[in-house]
Amino acid sequence: MCESIVVAVGTVDGKKLSRSHFGDSPYFAVYRVSRDGWKLLELRPNKASQVEEEKHGDPRKFRAVARQLDGIDVAAAWAMGPNYVRMRDESPIVPYVFRGEARRSLLVEDGLRELVENFDELCRAVERKRG
Repeated sequence: MCESIVVAVGTVDGKKLSRSHFGDSPYFAVYRVSRDGWKLLELRPNKASQVEEEKHGDPRKFRAVARQLDGIDVAAAWAMGPNYVRMRDESPIVPYVFRGEARRSLLVEDGLRELVENFDELCRAVERKRG
């Protein structure tokens, strides 16, 4: 079982979750998460949020987002769009949609608590992706 995972959280400003799809978040807050808690590693601006999509769920947008997620095990967000399936099926990243208190509060901190609570489940999913 893994000791920690690296998670990118879709955020407006590092404190509040973005209510947009993961790929439309202004920033990705990158954390190292373990059973014991979390540590902020960096706040990455989402350079793909301005990609013009020819259609909703455009694969070009998916590729632009994926290029920014090097070293990420889990992408966590308030909402995922059509590219959620591509992320799940075609990338080494495990997508995760918040389902607890973070959906109501929109606080990144509440989302991180949920990730810690579900750490073993996420760790297994990451290990399956790694093969």
